Amino acid sequence: MKGHGQNNRFPTHHGYGEIRVSRYFVLYLSQIAWVALGFYLFSGAYWPSTCQPTDLFQVYACSMRLPEDGGGWREAALLTWLWATPILIMLEVSRRVGKSKD
Repeated sequence: MKGHGQNNRFPTHHGYGEIRVSRYFVLYLSQIAWVALGFYLFSGAYWPSTCQPTDLFQVYACSMRLPEDGGGWREAALLTWLWATPILIMLEVSRRVGKSKD
């Protein structure tokens, strides 16, 4: 007996359906929006005088000081964006690396 909403087209692939063009469009659009958000936050953030980053490593080292000196919402959002981005990238890479050939 076939369950409600169950597709028998791919009986061995549970949770995987056809990927349509609209899914790719939404995926890439959201990635572009995420990067644009990062540029927006970074360009307007106030870095404390105790730490002025000049390269990517210093950006991460100084990011914990963003809330200092009365940092506002933009600095808090940039701190979250900076630390969420590598985690999201690692999750996507691990999802693709762990995928079986089936």
